[in-house]
Amino acid sequence: MIPANRSNTSAPVVSDPMLKMVQRVARLMDEQFSIGGFKFGLDPLLNLIPVAGDVSSYIISVALIITMAQHGASGRVAIKMLGNATLDALVGTIPVLGWIFDFSYKANTRNLKLLTEHYTEGKHRGSAKPVIISILVIMLMVLALIVFLVIKLFQWLEALFMS
Repeated sequence: MIPANRSNTSAPVVSDPMLKMVQRVARLMDEQFSIGGFKFGLDPLLNLIPVAGDVSSYIISVALIITMAQHGASGRVAIKMLGNATLDALVGTIPVLGWIFDFSYKANTRNLKLLTEHYTEGKHRGSAKPVIISILVIMLMVLALIVFLVIKLFQWLEALFMS
């Protein structure tokens, strides 16, 4: 468990090295860089690489969720986090619209906020250990769906341009 600093709601005071790593990776993925006051991270940049970027970003997000679940986040908050990451991954696969969405949605930052609420405000209590297997199964299904949709997109484009 991590001690909470009730005066700082932007991020919990973290003593656990794994949770410090979660904070650093979430920031790296969503808010590491700034241009003209607009913050963004590696997530939207990775997603400029079709399929590989979406898949790698999703795997990183799910790894963060599992780490948070192992350190006390409830099953309910873990499912909310998975929903954020899955929405980001699925919409991110749509050319152009997905890229714009990736620059604005910031699923990892949203998940870190949920974790902060869990520790500083006492929300989302319980254990997520029973749902970790479900999270992994859902992640694999979403990854398979992404690959399937990309294959179908390429088949459609090939049929469109080859006829």
